[in-house]
Amino acid sequence: MAETLQGMKRSHRCAELSAANAGETVTVMGWVQKQRNKGGIIFVDLRDRSGILQIIFEESDCGGGNFAKAERMRSEFVIAVVGRVEKRAGAVNENLATGEIEVRAKEVRILSESETPPFPIEADSKTKEEIRLKYRYLDLRRPDLQEKLMLRSRIVTTMRNFMAKEGFVEVETPVLCKSTPEGARDYLVPSRVHPGSFYALPQSPQLFKQLLMCSGFDRYFQIARCFRDEDLRADRQPEFTQADMELSFVDVDDVLEVNERLIQTVCREAIGLDVTLPLPRMKWIDAMNRYGSDKPDTRFGMELIDVSDTVKGCGFGVFTSALENGGSVRGLCVKGQAAMPRKKIDALVDMAKGSGAKGLAYLCIEEDGSYKSSFAKFMTEDELHALVQAMGGAKGDLLLFAADKNKIVWNVLGQIRLELGHQLGLIDENRFDFLWVTEFPLLEWSDEENRFMAMHHPFTMPMEEDWQYIDSDPGRVRAKAYDIVLNGVELGGGSVRIHQNDIQEKMFEVLGFTKEQAWSQFGFLLNAFKYGVPPHAGLAYGLDRFVMLLVHADNIREVIAFPKVKDASCLMSDAPDTVAEKQLKELGIGILPVEDQKE
Repeated sequence: MAETLQGMKRSHRCAELSAANAGETVTVMGWVQKQRNKGGIIFVDLRDRSGILQIIFEESDCGGGNFAKAERMRSEFVIAVVGRVEKRAGAVNENLATGEIEVRAKEVRILSESETPPFPIEADSKTKEEIRLKYRYLDLRRPDLQEKLMLRSRIVTTMRNFMAKEGFVEVETPVLCKSTPEGARDYLVPSRVHPGSFYALPQSPQLFKQLLMCSGFDRYFQIARCFRDEDLRADRQPEFTQADMELSFVDVDDVLEVNERLIQTVCREAIGLDVTLPLPRMKWIDAMNRYGSDKPDTRFGMELIDVSDTVKGCGFGVFTSALENGGSVRGLCVKGQAAMPRKKIDALVDMAKGSGAKGLAYLCIEEDGSYKSSFAKFMTEDELHALVQAMGGAKGDLLLFAADKNKIVWNVLGQIRLELGHQLGLIDENRFDFLWVTEFPLLEWSDEENRFMAMHHPFTMPMEEDWQYIDSDPGRVRAKAYDIVLNGVELGGGSVRIHQNDIQEKMFEVLGFTKEQAWSQFGFLLNAFKYGVPPHAGLAYGLDRFVMLLVHADNIREVIAFPKVKDASCLMSDAPDTVAEKQLKELGIGILPVEDQKE
C-alpha cells in the first residue's frame, strides 16, 4: 500500500545538492531511475526534474523496515527519502552534477508504485515516436525533453521581463473570434446560444492588437495561443504559441531595433549565445535572386546565378523558350562535384520536377576541361564556354540549371541548394545566422483564385512611393513588411499596418472584396479607424520554432508538451473524437455519413 507524506517536506531537489551540503540531513523526493541490490547494501538512483542523485541504503543505518522498502523498489516508483549527505567513498561519477556525493538514507516512504513502463525513461530515447507520444506523460519524464521545456519556460520569462522593461503592456485577446476569409483555414466552434453561427479560433490576434493601438495602449505584448487548420510538417502544429507584439507611433526601423535587442537578450539568457547587433538585412527580391527563398539559410554560400543574358539566343530551346515567356535561366555552381554519380543527379532532377519544373539541366566540367552535359549538343563551344564563365565554373565543378517562370526557378533551385548544403556537409549546424528580410511584395497573384492575394495579410501598409501603381501594376507594389529568419527558418514576421481608412478600403477592393463584404467581415476594425488611429506596426514570433532552433531539435514536437501528429490528432488522448448525440442536438448540428460528404 502506498504511503503518504504525513507532514514530510522536501528540502532540496536532487541536483541542488553538492559537496557543500556534506553532513546535512536532507529530504529529497522523486522517481526511482534504477535500483541496484549488492546484498546488504542497495543503491538507488533518484530522479527529479533537476537531475539524478544516488541514495544508499544500509540496514544498519536505515533499519529493517526501510531496507525492505528499498529491496522492493523498481523503476518509476515515487519515493521520499530522509538522509545525510556524504561525499562518495568510491569513484566520483563525472557524468552527474551530483557525482561527488550520495545520500545515506535514514527513512524512506514509497509514495506510489509503478508498473514496468512501456519504454525506458532515458535521454535520447530510441523508442518509436508513436509509442512515446501515446505515453507522453512518461516521455515527458525524460531529462532531455524536460530540459527543452524548462528552457522554453526561461525564454518566455526572459521575453516577458524584457517587454515589461520596454513599456509593453501584456493584454489577453479573445480566443472565440469572428471568422475571416483571408489566410489559412479557421478552426470553427459552433455556438449553442446563436444557432447556425460559429466562432473561429484565432489564427493570430491581429485585429485585436490593432484595436488595442486604437485604444491608446501604445505598446502591447502577449504570449498568444493560435490555431490554423492546415497540413502539418516538422515545424508546424495546428495549435501553436506566438510571442506577439504591436507598437504605436513607429515605423519599420523602430520595430526592428527593439526586436533585435529582444533577440540578443533571449539568446544570451537562454543559451549563452552572443548575438552581434545590428542584424543583417536583405530585401525580398535580393533574397529570392541570391538564394531562391524568402527565408534563406545564409550559413553557406552556393548562391543562385542569373545567366539569362548569357544564354539569350543560344541553341538550347529550353533556355530560350523560358526567356521568351518572360521567365529566367538561373544556375548553381556545385564546387568539386563534377563526379557526382548519375543516380544522385537524377534524384535532383526528380526533386526539380516535384517542385513544378519540367526538369533540371546539368553540366559537369571534367578535370581535363571537357564538358559532360545533358544539353551540350544543343549549344556551340563558345556558348558553353560563356555559360561556364558566367557561372564561375572551374575544373571539377557541377553546374545545375533551371529555366522557367521566376517563381518556379527560385523555388526549384532554392530547394536543391538546401538539399546539397545538407548532403555535402556545407552547413555549420552550431552556427546561428539571423537575418531580416524586408520589402516583401504587397500582393501575389493566385492562379487558383484568379486574383491578387495579400502576401502577408490585408492590413499591411504599402511603401508610400509604390502606392501609385496599385491600379496599374499591383504586383509592383512593395510592402512595409519584414520577416525575421534564423538558419533558413522563418521565426516571425510583421509589418507596418494601414491606419488610414481610404487605403484600407482600397486594399480590400484590390483583393476582390466588395465594400459590403469588407464591412461585413471587418466592419468593427473599419469603424474604429473613424476615431483617430495612430500609425502602428507589429511583429509575432513562432515561439515553438524559436525554441526548436535554439535547442537544435529536429522537430517542433520536441519543445511542445502535448503535441499533435501529422493528421492533427493526439495519440495520448485520442482527440479529436466523437461526441454524444445530445451535445450535437444542443448545437443544432447533424453529421453526414462520409459518402454523403463526397457528393
